Amino acid sequence: MRWLRRLFGKSHAENELDRELRFHLEQQVSENLAGGMPVEEARRDALIKLGGIERVKEEVRDTRWVTHIDNIIRDFRFALRSLRKDRRFAFIAIFALALGIGATSVMFSVVYNVLLDPLPYKSFNRSVVIRLENLANAGGWKGRNNFSPLEVTAFREQNHVFEDLVAYEQSSVIYDDGKSRRALNGVSVTTNTFEYLGVPPLLGRALLPVDGTPASPLVFVMNYRLWQTEFGGDPKILGTTFFLNDKPRTLVGIMPPRFNAYGASVWLPVSPDEGWLALMGRLKPGVSAQAAAADLNVIAHRLQRLNPGEAYPEKFAIQAQTLLDSLIGDFKRTLYALLAAVLMLLLIACSNVANLLMARATAREREMAMRAILGATRTRLIRQLLVESFVLAAAASLVGCALAYSSLRVVQALIPAGMIPEETLIRMNAPVLFLSLGITVIVTFLCGLAPAFYVVRGDLQPRLAGSGNGCGDHSRRGKLRAGLVITEVALSIVLLIAAGLMMRSFLILTRVDLGFNPRNILYFRLSLPTTYDHSREKQNMLTHQLLDRLRALPAVTSVAETMLQPPLTYDWSETIIPGKPHAERWETRYGICSAGYFQTLGLPLLRGRFFSDDDVNAQRYLMVVSQTFARQYFPAEDPLGQKVKLQVLDRPFLDAPHNTYFEIVGVVGDYKTRGYEVPSWQSFPQAFIPYSVQGFSWRTYMVRTAVAPNSLLKSIGKEVRAVDPSVGITTSGTLEGSLQDFYRGPQFELVTFTAFAAIGLVLVVIGVFSVMAYTVSLQTHEIGIRLALGAKQRNILLFALIRGFRLVAAGILTGLAASLAFTRFLSSQLSGVSPTDPWTFAVVVTIVVFVGMAACVVPARRAANVDPLVALRYE
Repeated sequence: MRWLRRLFGKSHAENELDRELRFHLEQQVSENLAGGMPVEEARRDALIKLGGIERVKEEVRDTRWVTHIDNIIRDFRFALRSLRKDRRFAFIAIFALALGIGATSVMFSVVYNVLLDPLPYKSFNRSVVIRLENLANAGGWKGRNNFSPLEVTAFREQNHVFEDLVAYEQSSVIYDDGKSRRALNGVSVTTNTFEYLGVPPLLGRALLPVDGTPASPLVFVMNYRLWQTEFGGDPKILGTTFFLNDKPRTLVGIMPPRFNAYGASVWLPVSPDEGWLALMGRLKPGVSAQAAAADLNVIAHRLQRLNPGEAYPEKFAIQAQTLLDSLIGDFKRTLYALLAAVLMLLLIACSNVANLLMARATAREREMAMRAILGATRTRLIRQLLVESFVLAAAASLVGCALAYSSLRVVQALIPAGMIPEETLIRMNAPVLFLSLGITVIVTFLCGLAPAFYVVRGDLQPRLAGSGNGCGDHSRRGKLRAGLVITEVALSIVLLIAAGLMMRSFLILTRVDLGFNPRNILYFRLSLPTTYDHSREKQNMLTHQLLDRLRALPAVTSVAETMLQPPLTYDWSETIIPGKPHAERWETRYGICSAGYFQTLGLPLLRGRFFSDDDVNAQRYLMVVSQTFARQYFPAEDPLGQKVKLQVLDRPFLDAPHNTYFEIVGVVGDYKTRGYEVPSWQSFPQAFIPYSVQGFSWRTYMVRTAVAPNSLLKSIGKEVRAVDPSVGITTSGTLEGSLQDFYRGPQFELVTFTAFAAIGLVLVVIGVFSVMAYTVSLQTHEIGIRLALGAKQRNILLFALIRGFRLVAAGILTGLAASLAFTRFLSSQLSGVSPTDPWTFAVVVTIVVFVGMAACVVPARRAANVDPLVALRYE
């Protein structure tokens, strides 16, 4: 605690120092007197030998660390007084930095929580999901995510790369509470899953190895959200029996809020030898996902040779993807682009404040020269200016963090559902606050170091004879200030062009003519009990009865069954047409649907006919194709009556007609579809066959209504239960709602880029205005001479505007060159617009020129209206 006494007991230390020095002085005086010196001469000689009491005190004080703290505290007090006197400058500087620091803190919060700390699971960054990829893509089969019991056992026992493997199967679970039946998101998991994930239950226990044995009692685990919403967080339900999938199961555990493995509401135990399961494994330390895929690839090809009848394509490879990448997909690339944008914004803010500090420091040259003459060292002067910069940065950091905290909920609400894991919490946490502290330090040096070095360079004493407005080597400093403005404008151009491209892309995306009207179309999907498995006849009977009941509902204009709802979901197949050999693969997007599908979507019949109910009930091998299909595959022929085979139906494990050709009976208009690998809406070759000829696909139902679609969902549920009480609706929605959800991804990018660009533009206005105002103030005397010699006001105005335009023009040219490089990274996020779209570039340049010149107008008018007599006396 000695250092505390030194810090707060400075008066005591000063008294001790004074007593000690006076003791030594008296001792020397006594020695002189003993040597025969007179009293006055003895004291004078003692003082000379000691070197002066006050000087020695200063030297001693300079060796104390407490003194350095005192000096820094004085520097802070002086900085606060100085900034308080110049409130307008302080407000502008803090405002500019707060915008940059706040935006950076928001984006770093998102990036940190999504990419670095998204999941609460044990060593989640070493978890990979496993997939078998069809390298040939034969028949439209791109691969599979699930594996047979034989594969699961082989991967578990023969791999050299995993610490542990878990298997799971996602499926809906029908919950019967005695009053109604409803579908829950369920996952059947191997019993080591909870130990693998490393999150203990909130209540009760997790699944145990014994729970996966056939003779064990049926149990399950519930997630926190279901516990709260359905049961009010009542802990007494633990140990209660629930009817799930018509079987009594006992609730043994409730998981904490952030545990949402596989997006499930309930977890059921499953044995690894039960059915086809997906796989996830935790890599051993130091093993990469590529090495794991190579290890499993050897095992899978060995199994292919030993079991040729298994579901292996001709050419395949095992792929291992990190768990995080499988959950966020391309959103990672979006976050990196936004992080780059916000760093540009921070650089704009720093350039802006550095420019303001440069102008302020240059105007204080006489003050700095005076302090140097009075004994201040250059190091002390630089430290003083850096302390002022730190005060500004610290105040801006506090304001920026407050802005970030209030903006974080807005940004989180803009992130589309499904883009990030449900477990991810976006919040201001310790790493983000430490980043803000680091940004404060960095901003201090970025903004304060150059002005500090420039103001103390060279000989300071001659500046006392100059003007108080900074008479020195202004040309070099003017070039630096101009360079900072050019940098601001260039970075702003990059942000504005990115935002402009996003805006054009979004407008094109949302205004494209899809070829059908998605309004008032409700879709829903059913959860079928196991009694429907491998029973095409039973599935077809259910669909037939349900469609008849739905048609009879009031306000229903048409109904249809389909495999996947358009236009965002689809499947594809290689297309085989007799007598038409081709080197490249013919890919067709196919649909499996009912007779009313085309009428429900409103697709026009161009040639031939639609399916009839008789065709569907009789399971006839008929096909309706799109206009693009007919034009691409039969360019000079009549497509009606032609035979076509969809190679995807030949997969051995599908309940589908193998090696079967379908006869084309009709041609309908195109509708546009889009997949994640397709940059824009496009019309692809499409083919449609009756749902009754197969028994493997999803059964999705669409209902076009004359009223709000969701208002009929309750009535539809009653009709479903009337057909079969064991069947429930799993998912439902509207096609228009699906499109709106899809648009939220581009909308998030558009809003964030536009916000950053708007902030950057505001900072550019501040930067240009401040530099022009300072330049005019330096040239006030020169302007007075010009006016006294007969210069017109409009000439002065034009002269000032031209100087400002040169800076803006240089920044625009630099920004355009930088944009050509930066916008390439946005090409995957753009739809229907080129990264070098000339209209976007032209509009952005026009906006920046207008805004830049507007920022020059006020200083230019001030220069033109100056009084010549006042200007001639101006220093």
